Amino acid sequence: MDPALAATHDPVSQAIVAILLVGVLGILVLEKAHRVLIILSAVALLWLITYLTPYRLISFEAAHRAIDLNVLLLLGAMMAIVGVLKTTGVFEWAVGRLIARSGGDPTLLLTMLIWFTGLLSALCDNVTTVIFVFPMAIAIAQACRLKPAALLLPMVIASNIGGTATLIGDPPNILIGSGAGLSFLDFLENLTVPVLWMMVVCVIFSRRYYRAALREAISAEAAVVPAGIENPTLLRWGMVISALVFAGFLTHGVTGMPAAVPAVIGAAMILVVQDLLYSRTHAASAQERVHGILDIIEREIEWPTLAFFAFLFIAVGAAVETGLIDTLARGLGTFIEGARGSLALSERGTLLFAAVLVLWVSGFLSALIDNIPYVAVAIPIIARLTGTLTGDTEVLWWALALGACLGGNGTIIGASANVTVTGLAERAGHHIGFREFARFGTGITALTLLISTGFIILHLYLGRLPTAELGLAGLVVYFVVSGVSGRRERARV
Repeated sequence: MDPALAATHDPVSQAIVAILLVGVLGILVLEKAHRVLIILSAVALLWLITYLTPYRLISFEAAHRAIDLNVLLLLGAMMAIVGVLKTTGVFEWAVGRLIARSGGDPTLLLTMLIWFTGLLSALCDNVTTVIFVFPMAIAIAQACRLKPAALLLPMVIASNIGGTATLIGDPPNILIGSGAGLSFLDFLENLTVPVLWMMVVCVIFSRRYYRAALREAISAEAAVVPAGIENPTLLRWGMVISALVFAGFLTHGVTGMPAAVPAVIGAAMILVVQDLLYSRTHAASAQERVHGILDIIEREIEWPTLAFFAFLFIAVGAAVETGLIDTLARGLGTFIEGARGSLALSERGTLLFAAVLVLWVSGFLSALIDNIPYVAVAIPIIARLTGTLTGDTEVLWWALALGACLGGNGTIIGASANVTVTGLAERAGHHIGFREFARFGTGITALTLLISTGFIILHLYLGRLPTAELGLAGLVVYFVVSGVSGRRERARV
């Protein structure tokens, strides 16, 4: 790269980037233009300033590095896989089974969808999870004559919460695990219990928030005609290929493959199988042979969402290139050091103050900017803090993981899964606005961060968390509250 185009790190450059990012956020809130146009205009302005003024915010070459190709290819490949599976009728069949088991009760369907999404998100990344669950949620909403947002927003929130529990559930956790030397088992032992409580809160909050909509919805049992599988052979191949893709996700630590690699391989395999099976039953001409791949590319891959991600990565990359994110992260470290002296905190008190501050600052920033670059810059800061503080400093890593993963629930742009779901919903004809998402998401974010604060305190003062006891208590609270709520709803009816 031309040294003359290296990013400038002066306060003016950082202020320009900060103003642009805040402006993008504000216009997204006002919903005065399509989000792709907003972020595209911001990137164009960044390049205009970079090449025509002394302030080098982000060069074209640096933009290449800022774009996370792993995320874009993962999204596109999983959309293609789900698109092929949709042609088999498996999602309609799954919805029918789910409705049959729930008796068609909209509230129970919402609860089952939340738990299913959260558990699946712990086993694979949250973006993959929402792509798979989205068709089911839309079908259930249609069957119940329920506003789609009443299912889609709790679903995406559950995916972000569930993904927090494991090393592979959310991309920031992979970075933290690598930077701190934490294993898959470490994440399970320390984060499973708080995530379980958060899932309980997510169910209760969602049921109360959408109480009126759920009461007006109809029972889905009579609205759905049991559907069969339309192409069982393609479905069997699709299930095998999907299992191989998930195996690739789970063995990331062994193979070293980024998540996009098994996803792209799986997408290629299932498209080839679809084409071969079609040619067995049809005397297809050369023109007809392109039906599968073109249909998936044109109809199933959400190109506006991928474009939004690409330009968002560039905009956030400018914050990284100019040192804005580094300045914010270093300011956090300086503030903690100052608080220890001015407040005369004890060793444990200093560690608690630092962990809670890391948690809430990470949560706030992750709601405004992508959490991946923030975590990448914050890791060396946390590493320095662990060297200067005494006690169980591992809690700082859990504070960073919880804050970064859960803070993304606050806004549409806070997490990749949020952008994916809202993009898919818009393609399906259901617009979910920035403010609508924020009204629901900020409440969940605040509650989950409060729960995280409580568990940080327990971790510091009890050492290793009493996992079994706290987990059992969470389930008891859930079933008691669910039973009371159910009786109240039946009494109203």
